[in-house]
Amino acid sequence: QVQLVESGGGLVQAGGSLRLSCAASGGTFSNYRMGWFRQAPGTEREFVAAISWSGVPTYYASSVKGRFTVSRDNAKSTVYLQMNSLKPEDTAVYYCAAQHYSSHEYDFWGQGTQVTVSS
Repeated sequence: QVQLVESGGGLVQAGGSLRLSCAASGGTFSNYRMGWFRQAPGTEREFVAAISWSGVPTYYASSVKGRFTVSRDNAKSTVYLQMNSLKPEDTAVYYCAAQHYSSHEYDFWGQGTQVTVSS
């Protein structure tokens, strides 16, 4: 069982930056592809970014490509989401998730961290 704890959310003005972290425990971190998702009020959860076990390749939703960067530190069992040029429409609860290399779906989810971008 893998536990995921997100941190780094908060309130930021449009155009600002935040870096989210997701610390994992309870498993072999490098066995997992890691993903970031978000959910705004009244909407379904959507994919934001993902990173393979080795750090390459990475994947991004078109809405964040060029502004967000996903990275990981396997020695620290942590995945990051650097968010730049934030927009009010980026406001959401952000979740990290872990997908075991043998799985076809994300197996474990964090509790989420709130990101609010003011205009």
